[in-house]
Amino acid sequence: MGIWSGALHASRVDDAGGKAITEALAELDELGYGTVWVGSSPAPGDAAAVVAATRSITVATGILSIWDHTAEEVAAAVAAIDPDERRRFVLGLGVSHGPMVPQYAKPYSAMTDYLDALDAAEPSVGAGHRVLAALGPKMIRLAADRALGAHPYLVTTEHTAEAREALGPDAVLAPELTVVLDTDLDRARTTARTMLEMYLHLPNYTANLLRLGFTEGDFEGGGSVRLLDALFALGDAEQVVRRTREYLDAGADHVALQVLTAEEGGGGLPRAAWRELAEAFGDQL
Repeated sequence: MGIWSGALHASRVDDAGGKAITEALAELDELGYGTVWVGSSPAPGDAAAVVAATRSITVATGILSIWDHTAEEVAAAVAAIDPDERRRFVLGLGVSHGPMVPQYAKPYSAMTDYLDALDAAEPSVGAGHRVLAALGPKMIRLAADRALGAHPYLVTTEHTAEAREALGPDAVLAPELTVVLDTDLDRARTTARTMLEMYLHLPNYTANLLRLGFTEGDFEGGGSVRLLDALFALGDAEQVVRRTREYLDAGADHVALQVLTAEEGGGGLPRAAWRELAEAFGDQL
């Protein structure tokens, strides 16, 4: 299990915020999570700062957009990481979404060209150091062929099973799972909808959900109960453990847990929740 957080952009905060991030990272390192995912379209420097602030945990980008940073820029940033620490870094790459990227075109071809450029860089950022944000069949196959594997975001256990079959037995499959620690399920679903609503306007996600058997009706009002219960882990820590196990049983090697709180809207550092989950998982971390 790992922690996915969009609040770990050290280059975007003032000194006080940077200190809070550094302290949170040190605690995640001690709690025993396998990976910390620097979420919400990080810059190369964000991930490098997280590597520098940690001792043993794997650091991954979740997900760096190929439209925001050239392959040469990314390769240079990776090369600047201390060689002894670089082994803990995994570059997560994605093609983002048409509504968010003015230059969005031929995403599959753009990704293959980007991977070619990373391979050609000196030093290269080869397949053994990267994962792809893959939802559809073509990108999942590319993740198996040209990367360690796939890091799907906002997916169900059914998608995880399908992705495992497409990837084969050897590639890494590390889906993200959003968590709301709240035993009042109506309130938990309200919190989940505040996060989900934005994604329901992005065709890559809705097309994937339609492929999985959901309907346009499931997207109304911020998401149907059926959709929310399939995409999120809602309830107490033991329920999160059970939901995480469902993803592992479906074929995931690793689950990246994103803790969403009503107060912070996902933008803060929910350290108490991270501690609660670590205690609930125990040796399973």
